[in-house]
Amino acid sequence: MRRRLGPAALVIAGGLALASCGGSGSGSASSGSGAGSGETELSVSSAYMPQPVSDEMAAGFFTITNKGGAADELTSVTSDIAGQITVHETAGQAMQEVKSLKVPAHGELVLSSGGNHLMFERLKRKPKEGQTVSVELRFAHSGPVKIEMPVKSATYTPKTGH
Repeated sequence: MRRRLGPAALVIAGGLALASCGGSGSGSASSGSGAGSGETELSVSSAYMPQPVSDEMAAGFFTITNKGGAADELTSVTSDIAGQITVHETAGQAMQEVKSLKVPAHGELVLSSGGNHLMFERLKRKPKEGQTVSVELRFAHSGPVKIEMPVKSATYTPKTGH
């Protein structure tokens, strides 16, 4: 499904454009079935959420690294902070919800401002800078990965990039 960004989404997207993926100070988590040639070995790093500018929506960014020899897919995300979390790709000004994102063998899936990202929709509470948000990532082949996503300022720009 492709949709054009409305005025509220453009404000959020504009705020997100000021942030990018990467950074230090965020924790990492891992899961998988080993590092053999036909297995996955996933780890998550550089996770953060810019403080939402809306009471209804927020975004999330991180990097998933797969050191294993088999590809996987991020299929869903849950958190007690949102009624729904969707996975999106962005092309130009069009944001497209997708069912999954591939995590290549011996590669990375990067979720960053202006590209692939999470949308936390129907927020149950608006997280503030300095807080953390608990998130569970689910994959097609690997076990779930739980991460703590620090909430950064709405204009946060990581010091290190990808």
